[in-house]
Amino acid sequence: MNEYRFIDVLLVEDDPGDVLLTREAFEHNKVQNKLHVVSDGEQAMRFLRQEGEYADTPRPDLILLDLNLPRKDGREVLEDIKADADLRSIPVVVLTTSEAEEDILRSYHLHANAYVTKPVDFDQFIKVVRQIDDFFVSVVKLPRTGQRPWA
Repeated sequence: MNEYRFIDVLLVEDDPGDVLLTREAFEHNKVQNKLHVVSDGEQAMRFLRQEGEYADTPRPDLILLDLNLPRKDGREVLEDIKADADLRSIPVVVLTTSEAEEDILRSYHLHANAYVTKPVDFDQFIKVVRQIDDFFVSVVKLPRTGQRPWA
C-alpha cells in the first residue's frame, strides 16, 4: 500500500467564485491537502520562485492553472514553469473554461500534465476538483518537494 503524504497545491485562479468552489471541494474531500491561492500569473511566478512576500511559502507539489489570467496569461505561466529546471517537475493541471482546441493543443505542447475544462454545474465542478486531488494524491507518485532526481 502506498504511503500517504499531504501535498501542497497551488491554485492560480482570478475568479473568486471558482476559488471558493475549489476550496470547498478540498475542504469536503476526505484528505486535507494544503491549498494556496494566487490570482494572477505574476503572483504565481513569484510564489513558485519564492520571491518577495512568498519567500517562506512551500514549493507546491501540484499546480492548478487557469489560462485566462490578468497581468500574465496562464499560457505564459505554463511556458515559464516548464522552461525552468527548478520548476518543470511540478505537475500542472490546466483547469479552465476554454474548450478551444487551440488552447488544448498549446497547453499540451507546453507540457501541461492534464487539461480539464471547468464544468459550469456546481456539483460537477466539485466532483472534478476532488477527482484531480484524489488522482494526484492516491494514484500518481509525486517527487518529494524540492528534490531533483539528478541532483
